[in-house]
Amino acid sequence: MRFEEALVSNQSAFQVDLSAEVQAKLSAYYSLLTRWNSRLHLVAPCSPEEFATRHVLESLMLLNHLSQDAKIADIGSGAGLPIIPCLIARPDLHATLIESSQKKSVFLREALNTLGRNATIIAKPFEDVPTPDVSFITCRALDQFIEKVPDIIRWAPRGSTLLLFAGETLRQKLSKETQEYKIPLSDRRFLFVTSAD
Repeated sequence: MRFEEALVSNQSAFQVDLSAEVQAKLSAYYSLLTRWNSRLHLVAPCSPEEFATRHVLESLMLLNHLSQDAKIADIGSGAGLPIIPCLIARPDLHATLIESSQKKSVFLREALNTLGRNATIIAKPFEDVPTPDVSFITCRALDQFIEKVPDIIRWAPRGSTLLLFAGETLRQKLSKETQEYKIPLSDRRFLFVTSAD
């Protein structure tokens, strides 16, 4: 209940409007993740309210930047953030989840099956994966993320849009044309939107 209440009370701050069906599926995802978290350490321990805002609603900020039937590659999917909440809210999206951990890939497969969503899961580091045929690249939590951003940009298809969650230090690694959106309820986190040339 606390998770759903936090979703409903904070959704307007994140510019989303979640139907009752989407709220129920997001709650099912939260319950599943909570059960797996003690074994796999998918996310740091947090309250239901913090998971709703810091993880789920933050992830859903992507929706305003994704076109209808968008093809997306999510690098370092881990717990399924940001992509699983987006697939729950927008069944039209087509996603490839790239996660180097085999164990976390098992969780991703279980979550997608439980929630009735289809996506491709690749259990390898993104550096070992051929560049997929996608228009959008997302990344929210990747080990050594700041150091790997130049590699991600080189790896991304030319002309694709990169949607990257990070703090201010990422700004120096991106082109001057980058747009940035401050994440609600956060002092230091941003969604950076840039293109791969």
